[in-house]
Amino acid sequence: MSDQMKDLVRLAASGKINRRAFVGRMGALGLSASVAGSMFGMVAQAQAKKGGVLRAGVQGGQSTDSLDPALAASDVPFMINMTWGETLVELEPGGVLSMRVAEEVTSNADATEWKFKIRAGMTFHNGAPVTAEDVVATLKRHTDDKAQSGAQGLVKGIAEMTAEGDTVTLKLAAANADLPFLMADYHLIIQPGGGVDNPAAGIGCGAYIVKEFEPGVRCVMEKNPTYWDTSRGFADTVEVLSINDNTARTAAITAGQIHMMTRVDPKIAEMLAGAEGVVIERAAGPGHYVFIMQCTQAPFDNNDLRMALKLAIKRDEMVEKILGGMGSVGNDFPINAAYPLFDDAIPQRAFDAAKAAEHYKASGHDGSPIVLQVAPAAFPGAVDAANLFVASANEAGIPLTIKLEPDDGYWSNVWNVAPFCASYWGGRPVQDQMYSTAYLSTADWNDTKFVDAHFDELMLAARGELDPVKRKAQYSEMANILRDTGGLICPMFNDWVEGRRAEVGGWVANPAGTLMDGKALVKCWLEA
Repeated sequence: MSDQMKDLVRLAASGKINRRAFVGRMGALGLSASVAGSMFGMVAQAQAKKGGVLRAGVQGGQSTDSLDPALAASDVPFMINMTWGETLVELEPGGVLSMRVAEEVTSNADATEWKFKIRAGMTFHNGAPVTAEDVVATLKRHTDDKAQSGAQGLVKGIAEMTAEGDTVTLKLAAANADLPFLMADYHLIIQPGGGVDNPAAGIGCGAYIVKEFEPGVRCVMEKNPTYWDTSRGFADTVEVLSINDNTARTAAITAGQIHMMTRVDPKIAEMLAGAEGVVIERAAGPGHYVFIMQCTQAPFDNNDLRMALKLAIKRDEMVEKILGGMGSVGNDFPINAAYPLFDDAIPQRAFDAAKAAEHYKASGHDGSPIVLQVAPAAFPGAVDAANLFVASANEAGIPLTIKLEPDDGYWSNVWNVAPFCASYWGGRPVQDQMYSTAYLSTADWNDTKFVDAHFDELMLAARGELDPVKRKAQYSEMANILRDTGGLICPMFNDWVEGRRAEVGGWVANPAGTLMDGKALVKCWLEA
């Protein structure tokens, strides 16, 4: 949707334009009368349904959760931060960017310099105006090793950041045609002063203001009365409830105690869809469930052992039994057909007990148990998936075993710490962002501790390559390097399978992430 169309939506939402004028002006912008009429009806309906309390039941909360956007590593802090915070730009369904804190983005011819014009009139929850200086300070904080930011790999390539008037200028060390997409990353929420003094204050410029925060329990937020966008923020109050148990989340939505939930167990999706007042939403995208081996820790520092484990997993079985068919097989690199320039000619890896046994023997492993650490919080069906993995690995003579971990503390004590564990990734809008976040050798979230100088060189070259044929070839080479030498075992890409109450209006599935890419509480409303 263009900025002109969004301006018309805001006028309609504020009652400053009638239906006839709205449809006419939308028609002049290329929208059909029927679509424009439906859009006006939806906006008018939303305005009539303002108010109330909107609640989301989300898996992935723990007592160590923080409001610091840099540290968000699971669904609960992601959802909370996306509700009180705004990024420079936002990824919409269909893979297009909409303008948020920035109202205009431009670049030079070779994509080495980008300018972001900051929207006028925006204020933070503390009353301070949102400035270009705040944006620069935010981005700089994420480059600091001390911030432990999940976006560090994305911003490290910015050589110079300056603020002048209402414009932020980013000069890059190397060309990057995808830079605006990187700025939509959920860690890069704009904070006053960059959040340097108190990054966990929960002060942003989003539709809702944090009022209560109990880590691992709930977060209560109230509507921001000075929010600039009248087409969002309909409820008076929104709540994110940490409900890690699948059964408890299912019971809560069935009883109407929550209005939306993450991670519907695919095995019960059909049954839940039959419950009165419950609607199942599903979207296919780049999200994937994984087992990660740290390439720097024995015995996973041996590529024959890593390859043995990659060949010892039954991918089709996992998609069927764990995802209920609601997903697709993975190929040990984090990219699928949801991404531009995906190479579908890369051979699909499959279970091969004989080859797995050969690689295991070649590794010289001593036969002691290979421990896979897992918790239910890792992903829906993670424990069952781990048991399937153990069974197929044992068929190949590989002594794989499971260590069950508690949900609380899993994302701080096990993930990115343990040498072999279960995890998940929500994916990213472009290949460079996914690779930069988790596979660039210097990335803070390089959870497989994968280091390959040629891989890094290819990544930097692909960022500045404007020829799509050449860029696709570079990404294909990267995929093959990671697939054959990395520590990632990616058996499956998951659909987002989520539940909402029938009285929730405004829901538009976004394949980029769970619960409308974290914006469900901001964009939805309650019907009467």
